[in-house]
Amino acid sequence: MRTTIRGKNLTVSDKDRAYIERKMQRLERMLDDRSEADVELRLEGNRKVDDSHIVDVSLSIDGLPLRGQAAASSFRVAADDVIDKIERRVVEARQRPRDRRRSEQARYADAVQPTEAMVGSDESDEDSRIVKIKRFAIEPMFEEDAIARMEELGHTFFIFVNAENERIAVLYRRRDGRYGLIEPVIGGGYSAD
Repeated sequence: MRTTIRGKNLTVSDKDRAYIERKMQRLERMLDDRSEADVELRLEGNRKVDDSHIVDVSLSIDGLPLRGQAAASSFRVAADDVIDKIERRVVEARQRPRDRRRSEQARYADAVQPTEAMVGSDESDEDSRIVKIKRFAIEPMFEEDAIARMEELGHTFFIFVNAENERIAVLYRRRDGRYGLIEPVIGGGYSAD
């Protein structure tokens, strides 16, 4: 992350500059090299002494602006306050796309129900081509955890890595409301228990 520290109508002391640079390193571990931070310090005489030192931080994360401001009795205290605020906002900004993807995936899964054309009807071969490929990370979990996750998502099936045998498994809801488990075996025959 590239950080610029400047004073508005004042010269920033070396001690304040070093302190702010050290505090900004907390944000660097969450951001990449493309991010830019602009820190502006200013002293306003028309305010009371307790909030006359103002620190503005403008941050650009993947082209999206993030701003914060704090006023205190010294630049160091104001810098601590504003960097704490910005750090919370960075965490929220990083979390938002993940939350949006999860909600879109759940919405897509709810919308996709097997139709006659998907199952195999008299349609031509053009309609039975794969039109979308979806890749996602699967994590080892126990069957009970997979059931809970499937219910949480509202899906009728769930793919996971079984933590007991470290194999891929497909959990599905049966018509009678109970659950079934498919465990693929390469080169083996078909077995219905």
